[in-house]
Amino acid sequence: METTKEQQYGTDPLAVRQTDHYKNEYVHQFVQKWDELIDWTARAESEGEFFIQELRRRGKQRILDVATGTGFHTVRLLQSGFDVVSADGSPEMLARAFGNGLKHKKILRTAQADWRWLNRDIHGKFDAVICLGNSFTHLFSERDRRKALAEFYAVLRHDGILILDQRNYDSILDDGFSSKHTYYYCGDNVRAEPEHVDEGLARFRYQFPDDSVYHLNMFPLRKAYVRRLLREVGFQTITTYGDFQETYHQDDPDFYIHIAEKRYEDEGGE
Repeated sequence: METTKEQQYGTDPLAVRQTDHYKNEYVHQFVQKWDELIDWTARAESEGEFFIQELRRRGKQRILDVATGTGFHTVRLLQSGFDVVSADGSPEMLARAFGNGLKHKKILRTAQADWRWLNRDIHGKFDAVICLGNSFTHLFSERDRRKALAEFYAVLRHDGILILDQRNYDSILDDGFSSKHTYYYCGDNVRAEPEHVDEGLARFRYQFPDDSVYHLNMFPLRKAYVRRLLREVGFQTITTYGDFQETYHQDDPDFYIHIAEKRYEDEGGE
C-alpha cells in the first residue's frame, strides 16, 4: 500500500471543497495518530453506553458501520455481542481498524466503500446503519448527501434505523469560533479546533504532542438541514439528541446525534 506522508491542499486550502478530497486527507501518518486524538478509553467513558443502549432498545442486531475509521465503534459493538460489518472509504483507516480489532481479539469484516454507491459494495440488509465521528460532513454537495442517505436507506431492513452524528456547527457558525472553547476529542494534549469557518467550509486543525499538524476540510452542516434531508429521503421519525449519555436537552452540545427510523407508523400511531 502506498503511504503518502503529507496532506495536499494546493496553494489555497480554503478553496478545497470537494467530497472526494477526504481520500487525500487521511494520509498514513495522520491515520497512525488518529487513536491519540480519540483515546479509546476516555472516549468510551465519554459516550457511556449510549449507542449500545439505543440499538438494544430497538432490537437491532446486524449493524453496518459505514464510517469505521480506526474501528472504535465497531469493536465496542462487537464486544457487546452485535453482528457488525465495517466500511470506510479510506483503505488506510480500514487497515488500522483491522489491526485494532486484532488487539482486542476481534476479526473485523471490512469493506472499502463509497457511500454514494454503498449498495454496489455492501450486500445484504441491516437492522441499523451507524455513521459516526462527524463523518457525514465530508460530503460537500447536497447531491452527494442525498445520494448517500438514499443508499443508507436502501441497505436497511423495512424497520431499520440510521444513527448519524455531527458537530454542533450551528453554534460554531452563529457564535464564531474565536469566542468558543477549543473543540477537544478525548486525547491528552491533542488540540482539535476550527481554523476557518464559513457557510460552506469548516477547516479544522489538529495538533499533536510531537507538534505535527494536520487538517480536515469539512462541510458545516446545520442541524435543521440534516433533519430535513433525512425526512425528504424517506425516514419517518427523526429524534435528535445533544451529546452522549443522557444529556439530551443540553442547550449547547458539542455533537448532535440523529436517530432516523425507516419504518412506517401504524395507522393511528403518533
